[in-house]
Amino acid sequence: QVQLMESGGGSVQAGGSLTLSCVASTDTYILDSMGWFRQAPGKERKAIATIFTGREGTYYADSVKGRFTISRDTGKNTVHLQMNSLIPEDTAMYYCAADCERPPRLFGRIWDAAEYYSCWGQGTQVTVSS
Repeated sequence: QVQLMESGGGSVQAGGSLTLSCVASTDTYILDSMGWFRQAPGKERKAIATIFTGREGTYYADSVKGRFTISRDTGKNTVHLQMNSLIPEDTAMYYCAADCERPPRLFGRIWDAAEYYSCWGQGTQVTVSS
């Protein structure tokens, strides 16, 4: 079972920036997709960004489009989330997720469907104060 480990969470004032990183426990095979979800207290977990290794590219939730950028280290199962212009509504636990199945099941049109992500990290807290 592939394990995912997030880092980079913390507290920041509104308008600030943070970068989250996620490393998988193996680079033996390249995960076809890796992404980020977040969950605020009392709310459901929602997808915010996913990156595919192939032509599918990247996908973003409308709430973060233009402020967050997902990227991936070439040839590695490491993904980053650069978060700029943070607002208090971005406060949440952020989870790294990946489709660890072989062959992969996730594709672009369903990028935000949590049930297709079979590997999850423990989460890292992001708190944005006004």
